[in-house]
Amino acid sequence: MDDPHVLLTNDDGIDSVGFRALYDALSEFAEVTAVAPSGDQSAVGRAMSREVEVTDHDLGYAIHGTPADCTVVGLEALCPDVDMVVAGCNRGANLGAYVLGRSGTVSAAVEAAFFDVPAIAVSLYVPGSDGEWQHAADQIEDYRNATEATTYLVDHALDAGVFDQAEYLNVNAPIWSEGDDLAPLEITEPSTLYDMRADRDGERISLTDNVWARMRDGDLPDPQGTDRRAIVEGRVSVSPLTAPHTTQHHEALDALAETYRD
Repeated sequence: MDDPHVLLTNDDGIDSVGFRALYDALSEFAEVTAVAPSGDQSAVGRAMSREVEVTDHDLGYAIHGTPADCTVVGLEALCPDVDMVVAGCNRGANLGAYVLGRSGTVSAAVEAAFFDVPAIAVSLYVPGSDGEWQHAADQIEDYRNATEATTYLVDHALDAGVFDQAEYLNVNAPIWSEGDDLAPLEITEPSTLYDMRADRDGERISLTDNVWARMRDGDLPDPQGTDRRAIVEGRVSVSPLTAPHTTQHHEALDALAETYRD
């Protein structure tokens, strides 16, 4: 195909390092229009505003709203002729089935799928203790595994028919360091590991996602083929996913419906 037109968004904000890393990499071969939050909108899921303010930005448009807002505003009002939506690159991985509805990065891609526009969500796994990871990955070079994988997919996935089956791809890449080889790419499924904790101390209750500590300690039951296993072992995880919730014929529920109000 001709040079693709990409709507680039994220949830860390339009001025984040990961966003600029993807913008620069994609701009080497694609037309890129930035439609991204003006500030940090991490972990807002698919929250939607009724009205947003748009501000011109050197890269495109800064939206005073959520990542899902950015997708809708971009596809409906600012750049409706794009070939693909790319969301990222998020600082911090988005791994496992349970995070798909929480992540603003993934939610921007999901929103695109409802427009029948192919989408890729891209995140960077940054190891480290609590709080430490937030100060890492502050250089564009740190995102090289993510940018290399994403540019490859944007350049090839449409013509290869990837989006005939998948509606969006959830990509997670390891951080890159000088001297490292580029990480290989693995097609994965979201891990089903779930380990949320809630600890009460008087009138306060602390919620902790214990999976991150288990990843640091290597205490993971995730089998080969899952996104979390791939990323911990140093590979780029690519999970092909569909956006609408699916259902199956359910005989037990049919039976309940038949006896309702008998």
